[in-house]
Amino acid sequence: IIILNPFALLHTNDTMSLAFDDYGRPYIIVKEQDTKSRVKGLQAQKQNISAARAVANILRTSLGPKGMDKMLQSGDGDVCVTNDGATILEQMEVENQIGKLLVELSRSQDHEIGDGTTGVVVMAGSMLEQAEGLLDRGVHPLRIAEGYEMASKVAVAKLESIAQTFDYANNNYEQLVKTCMTTLSSKIIGRCKKEMAEICVKAVLAVADLDRKDVNMDLIKIESKVGGKLEDTQLINGILLDKEISHPQMAKTIEDARIAILTCPFEPPKPKTKHKVDIDTAEKYADLQQLEQDYFKSMVKQCKDSGANLIICQWGFDDEANHMLMHEQLPAVRWVGGVELELIAIATGGRIVPRFQELTPAKLGKAGKVREVGFGTTKDRMLYIENCHNSRAVTIFVRGGNKMMIDETKRSLHDAICVARNLIRNNKVVYGGGSAEIACSLAVEAAADTIPGVEQYAFRAFADALEAIPIALAENSGLPPIDSLTAVKARQLAENNPYLGIDCLDIGTNDMTKQGVFETLIGKCQQITLATQVVKMILKIDDVIAPNAYA
Repeated sequence: IIILNPFALLHTNDTMSLAFDDYGRPYIIVKEQDTKSRVKGLQAQKQNISAARAVANILRTSLGPKGMDKMLQSGDGDVCVTNDGATILEQMEVENQIGKLLVELSRSQDHEIGDGTTGVVVMAGSMLEQAEGLLDRGVHPLRIAEGYEMASKVAVAKLESIAQTFDYANNNYEQLVKTCMTTLSSKIIGRCKKEMAEICVKAVLAVADLDRKDVNMDLIKIESKVGGKLEDTQLINGILLDKEISHPQMAKTIEDARIAILTCPFEPPKPKTKHKVDIDTAEKYADLQQLEQDYFKSMVKQCKDSGANLIICQWGFDDEANHMLMHEQLPAVRWVGGVELELIAIATGGRIVPRFQELTPAKLGKAGKVREVGFGTTKDRMLYIENCHNSRAVTIFVRGGNKMMIDETKRSLHDAICVARNLIRNNKVVYGGGSAEIACSLAVEAAADTIPGVEQYAFRAFADALEAIPIALAENSGLPPIDSLTAVKARQLAENNPYLGIDCLDIGTNDMTKQGVFETLIGKCQQITLATQVVKMILKIDDVIAPNAYA
């Protein structure tokens, strides 16, 4: 704390926070105030709202099936083309602290639900925009925040009342596919959304525990290779390794494979301490070489005796060991990562063996077929491990014309896989196209008339904010936004049909049940809840003290 002389008060900065002690001497509350900028009260709230709206407006044009993509270039020149909200905000490197809150909001939605990352930010930005009007009219920010919280509960209750449940099974998953198609329709891979949605649903059902309604996402691996076309993307009921058989003369296809999964290297043992070997005669050198060969022979014999016909090793092995394995007709793969080893062990039912002495037939993994596949005119090769003993590990193999396309496809497939997982956890859906938001908006507007306090203004503002989603959908689809919204809203009221939304794809009907546009209930509820929480936090900030950039 810096104590000031009363006469020095003339030279102090206007923005200083001064207090006076019992003797009338002023002192500074905030240390080094002259190097900090400070914004208080309504001005601080307005500044925060404008920062959040700026971030939300960036994502607004990416919403919906006709949403535009963004091209983002990183500092080191890498280019990313995407319309995934979470990815856009991650790559933008937002500096403003309130902007960072929206980045966190999008990330939370991505981690918890996996889809709806754009919509949640657009919704939060719209809520803040409506709150700004109420602040100008003199409504206290806390009353707005409380009103928003109450309104969000009404909206979530309405969502639960209009949600529909559907049943699915391993052989009847059409509804799951339709919901995943809704997610993929806004992505760059929308032209093959049916095939991609089926791949994602089959992958999720292969690893799902339907009794516990749980999906272990670690068992779904997404691999990619540049080349080919998007339609060549396939689901492999097993593991795909970006490796090749270690020797060109080893067998490239192994039927009925019995796999030894090793974490010990094919090398002679090395002492833990520093050591030095002096060899002064040719005989000693020959003895040493023979000793090494005996070690290698012992290792290969132990593998052969266990009944294995394929070795997968975490470490490398030198040419001599490789040559011996080839002579013993034991195909081998080296330098396989730890994560892949675990997946192979899960898929094949094998055990990871740390020492050759512990290798037994019971610890071998089993697979119907292992084959090495080459691609195009390049020397790129990959290893397919198919028809595994335990099929609860699958790989989606993505092909595409360039790296940007493949990266965006992987992000899109991740969203669709998350949607399928959410539906297995909770098989309730609401209809898309902005129909759920319009229905919630009408419900909140009706509830506003029953609220006696100032919060009813917040209710109406919340209802208007929910309409930002259908308006953005109409705008991005080239439709007149206000006309489209008012027409659908009037029909929802007149027909009491909460499934009418914006006809983004110009099919000719506003009924989302006929268009087959689904969204998960938990995803939509999470959007409203998370957006409300962040807006409450931003509204309650009334004093911003930050280092002055020009100090």
